Amino acid sequence: MTSAGVLAYRRRANGPEFLLAHPGGPFWAGKDEAAWSIPKGLVEEGEETWAAAQREFAEELGIAIVGEPEPLTPCPTPGGKLVRAWLVQADLDLTGFCSNTFEIEWPPRSGRRAIFPEVDRADYFDPATALWKIHKGQRPILAEGLLRIAR
Repeated sequence: MTSAGVLAYRRRANGPEFLLAHPGGPFWAGKDEAAWSIPKGLVEEGEETWAAAQREFAEELGIAIVGEPEPLTPCPTPGGKLVRAWLVQADLDLTGFCSNTFEIEWPPRSGRRAIFPEVDRADYFDPATALWKIHKGQRPILAEGLLRIAR
């Protein structure tokens, strides 16, 4: 299974900041450390991976990603997925971000359905904070992004 996503960053006087998304829904509500992610999702059959990354970014944030994508090394996750990520410089206004939604039975075994945003928060973070917040399986993506920006 392959996911595609975007590691967006912006330059600031004190260094780069990375855009991360916090998953919505009740499971992630109280989690912060190692809970955030790059905007990403599954690549559909026959879909080009950069196109999938752009689609997922737009679905999760309600904002189109524009800029020159630089492919990063594919990153296998502990769960068995392969994440194909692109580094893109993009200083986006997140004030109006709007995620797509998903529906699940909530509370479990209640018979009731609830709708939640796929992403409930998105923000830029300095490298140290981003490394603390990002899923452990995606830390190699962030580390490589830092190295590429430093060049």
